[in-house]
Amino acid sequence: MKSMRFLTALAAALISAGLARAETVTLDLVGPISDYKIYVSEKLDKLVEDTKAFTGAVKAGDVARAKALFAPTRQSYEAIEPIAELFSDLDSAIDSRADDHEKAEADPSFTGFHRIEFGLWTKNSTDGLNSFADKLLNDVTELRKRIVDLPLPPEKVVGGAAALMEEVAATKISGEEDRYSHTDLWDFRGNFDGAYKIVELVRPLIAQKEEDFLKGVDDNFNRINATLSKYKEGEGYVSYEKLSEADRKVLAAAVNKLAEDLSTLRAKLGLD
Repeated sequence: MKSMRFLTALAAALISAGLARAETVTLDLVGPISDYKIYVSEKLDKLVEDTKAFTGAVKAGDVARAKALFAPTRQSYEAIEPIAELFSDLDSAIDSRADDHEKAEADPSFTGFHRIEFGLWTKNSTDGLNSFADKLLNDVTELRKRIVDLPLPPEKVVGGAAALMEEVAATKISGEEDRYSHTDLWDFRGNFDGAYKIVELVRPLIAQKEEDFLKGVDDNFNRINATLSKYKEGEGYVSYEKLSEADRKVLAAAVNKLAEDLSTLRAKLGLD
């Protein structure tokens, strides 16, 4: 009986200690999460503003202007994609690819940025895109509305750094996302900036204990940034098709290593 009471007391103490630690971790993250919420709100405001201009060009039949606005408009979405994905219905409507639909490009459920991209680049036309433009603007406006008062889960925010890089490593590095326009480097920049923002916000919480980890993360961020910078053109980037095979390999290696390292970030902050 004494041993049973001892084990029960020990379990209670461990649970209590665990809860206290979890509470401390959560309190430590209040500031970073609040700052990230401001970042997300700013990106959403810009997304809505830029989408108005983009869809306005589509509805005006201005193919050249719509093409020019496509990639920079998407960047804000790409930077906060893990948060947007909290609403799967809107994420699918805004950012799904033809492969996600039974009839591919011909499927009526294929909407959003990539459906408009398909029309602009494959057909070099805005014919039939008005309804898709209206829906896209409505969807990004609804996304902003839903997120405004949404408490951001700390584990989702911190895990978002890895999620952004993992998606690049798993699918985007092949060029499959912006397959019609080849504006993938703009997306990479958005993903890169979004992941870097999260790391910067939580850096003070792990800096003293994780110097080697942060050095490795920074080295890979710098490697990716240097590769992207090589392909800058004006305010944006060249076509993804212009990347050399060597640079694609460097980019892939850095993104994969960065995704692997960032996948441990939640555990380092006591969120697993």
